[in-house]
Amino acid sequence: MRIIVKLLFIFFIFTESLFSNENILKKQDCSWSNRSVMPCINIESQISNSSKFTNNSINKTIITRKEIDEIGAIDMVDVLKLVPSINLTQSGSRGSQTSVFMRGTNSNHTLVLINGIPINDHSTTQGLHNFGVDFIQTIQQIEVYPGSSATHFGTNAIGGAINIVLTGDYKDSYTFNSDKDANFDLLSNKTFVNDNSSLNLKLGIVANKTISAKASDDEKDKLRNYSGNINYEKWISPELKFFNTTYLRQTLTEYDRSSTKDDEANNKMLSYQMGLKNINNKYDSSLVSYFNGYDRETDEHGTKDDFEGNTGGLKFDFSSTLNQNLSYGLGFDYKYEWAEFENRGSYTASTKGNSDNFALFTNVGLNIDDDTNISFFLRNDNHKQTGNNSTYKADFSRAFGNLRVGVARMTGLRNPTLYELYGTDNFGYSGNKNLDAEKSSTNEVYSNFLINEKSSIIVRGFRTNIRDNIEYLSNKYVNDGGETDLVQSGIENEFNYISKVLNLNLFSSFLSAKKKNGSDQLRRPEKTFGFNLSKKLNNNFLKNSSISLNYKHYGKHFDTHSINFSTIEMDSTDIINLNLTKKVYDNDVFIKINNLFGEKYQRPHGFGQDARIIKFGIKY
Repeated sequence: MRIIVKLLFIFFIFTESLFSNENILKKQDCSWSNRSVMPCINIESQISNSSKFTNNSINKTIITRKEIDEIGAIDMVDVLKLVPSINLTQSGSRGSQTSVFMRGTNSNHTLVLINGIPINDHSTTQGLHNFGVDFIQTIQQIEVYPGSSATHFGTNAIGGAINIVLTGDYKDSYTFNSDKDANFDLLSNKTFVNDNSSLNLKLGIVANKTISAKASDDEKDKLRNYSGNINYEKWISPELKFFNTTYLRQTLTEYDRSSTKDDEANNKMLSYQMGLKNINNKYDSSLVSYFNGYDRETDEHGTKDDFEGNTGGLKFDFSSTLNQNLSYGLGFDYKYEWAEFENRGSYTASTKGNSDNFALFTNVGLNIDDDTNISFFLRNDNHKQTGNNSTYKADFSRAFGNLRVGVARMTGLRNPTLYELYGTDNFGYSGNKNLDAEKSSTNEVYSNFLINEKSSIIVRGFRTNIRDNIEYLSNKYVNDGGETDLVQSGIENEFNYISKVLNLNLFSSFLSAKKKNGSDQLRRPEKTFGFNLSKKLNNNFLKNSSISLNYKHYGKHFDTHSINFSTIEMDSTDIINLNLTKKVYDNDVFIKINNLFGEKYQRPHGFGQDARIIKFGIKY
């Protein structure tokens, strides 16, 4: 009954017309001739290891800056919660450790990138990226690629990949919001443009007092986040552009790992990219050098630990369209990673080691006719410890009028982390240098039905097998010898409606995530569904206004009890977020309410989540 009342409330709000003849999306002019007008923001991102006729076969969800503002997102968690193929667990409120389970795979099977460059944190035991410390203020766009993306982005993308895009924004702006408890976040965006170059500067600050990470405590934990981007572009010639991106982020959080209430974490990150991009009528190419560095410090009641992990590399990407029917691409990627960290808490653990990986990749796209497309991708990775491993993807699709159907076969792999290879502790654990890579294979069928110019329905079914799964056994990590260690299968459905006044996305996902013995994997709801809706309002009171509603249902699932470690069943949850914006003298005044109905829940068990949060703000 409770959820019915909520949905009736939502329906009551949106009773205005759903019809319009105009699509609001417009492609920007990124040519040399337009260089002095504004920096280019390319919404249609060019994916690594793709070309003209292979790019459309790649399953992706793109959330633009405009959409981020419409939903009133504060951090990455707010955005990723709305993606059908993603399940999130957060060990407390904002700023807490957050893991992603994409299509039911493990949290270390999702690859995270900045501008197409991998940034997974090698200072952690599993090479995980902590989404809880990523706040949205200086991010321009988020791209989600469900399904194995190894052929495009490299290893660790068995479940999929998430690309954070940091580009310049042509419009200067300043955004500020706060709540009754003086929690606030701030964004400053400034751009300088001359005849052949542009410089964009972004600065974001978040200051909050959040609920306790422990569900049993009522004290508030402090959160501070500082982020900044420097984006520079310079046209050297009509076809050649130099670019540079520097990203800095620091997140300071209090958490409750021990019985005390003064545990603290200081999470710092630096990402630097520099390169050249060549664009002409015959081909596109880019050469990028990069560095990613992590420095994580923890203080647990006087016991201080320091974890450092770094990655450097060089990447080349080339694509060309030979004729109206054939495109191809090729390139290489070299990366070197090293880490040194030590834990001096209840036990002593340390890691010091390095590894490198050199990859070659290629793709071919063929349009047999206007209705039939074939795409093939191939990548070979040569890792210091695991040697040569190849991954591939083959995709075939055909259109029958407004209906396009397709089948795909793809493989993936995850190389062991530095901790799994070289780590030690005082309980007898030692790294295993003989580990092999985890390997996966996925079969997928899909359909896309275009109802009209505004509406479409997308259905995808998949099954993923993961073998040689790396697990902890007898004081070391080993490869499970089973032919199939983990099996994930499911169906994802979407309905999309886009018009001048209303954007609507309805989604559902049905998932089965099993271990080889038939038992359920933890923290994977069997079903999720919801909607994302934004609408312009033009009545007398709310003229020049817009409203956004986001709803997601997480079904029942199994988890580990936080005290006795038994397996328990967790209740389902229903979360609704609301964002209302009104134009006042060319400024946007807004109110955003997260968890509109104050749902109390734990995901995972023992860790409380934020109740209702109400913030007021202005963008000018």
